Amino acid sequence: IRLAVDVVLVRILAVRDLQPQSEHEHRSRRDPLPRAAQVVYATMAGDKVIAAAYSRELPEYGLKVGLSNYAAAYCVGLLCARRALTKLGLADAYEGNVGDDDEHLGEDFTVEPNDDGPRPFTCFLDVGLAVTSTGSKVFACMKGALDGGIDIPHNEKRLFGYDPDSKELDNDMLRGHILGEHVTDFMEQMQEDEPDQYAKQFSSYVKEGVEPDDYAELLQKVHAAIRAKPVLPKKASKKPSQPKKWQAVKKTYEQRKNDMRAKLIAIRDA
Repeated sequence: IRLAVDVVLVRILAVRDLQPQSEHEHRSRRDPLPRAAQVVYATMAGDKVIAAAYSRELPEYGLKVGLSNYAAAYCVGLLCARRALTKLGLADAYEGNVGDDDEHLGEDFTVEPNDDGPRPFTCFLDVGLAVTSTGSKVFACMKGALDGGIDIPHNEKRLFGYDPDSKELDNDMLRGHILGEHVTDFMEQMQEDEPDQYAKQFSSYVKEGVEPDDYAELLQKVHAAIRAKPVLPKKASKKPSQPKKWQAVKKTYEQRKNDMRAKLIAIRDA
């Protein structure tokens, strides 16, 4: 998994038993631009992409607002993991962190190998030069990939909600961040104290009709939609009705000769 802050790449290297000589990476971008996650493997000819997911695709699953926050980063990681496992034929064998309610989202999930096989798809996180602060959105994407069924050796100390004093992970805090409860609280406070600023800062939410109380339920529906259909059908490319030409059309010999004749006449009559 490769994650990036501006131009700094953060990588997760994934190793498969079938190809021990190649390194698989899952990349994700963390910057003001839409987030991206990729599962790739390295070859002598360059990196090869197995699967990719982008936050700009989340509107296809029902999330049209907040595409750069913690909850969206989790969704991108989940989408990338489900796509990769679907392509590798492991989606049914490893469904990831699932449950009847949302309580499981706050748990530190680790993929366990099936008794009958095949073995889980394993990745290794290489953060590069990114700041690995606790609660970073880099680890939100990693948590999404974990819950999506990709095995990534990790430590719960970097997940949001970990208390260094008690050395325990607060599952409720982590679940709340994945479901955007921090966004909901801020929306409710601003809606009550500064309604004008709320209408300006959360204009996209207002436009889409997303109220503070609806945000967590919306994210749950997005998670379900991603799991139901991780691979979107390819859109047919449309050719422009009039092809664009970025260079001047080359004139024919007769056109150049007429232009020269016109210039000579203009000089003679001047």
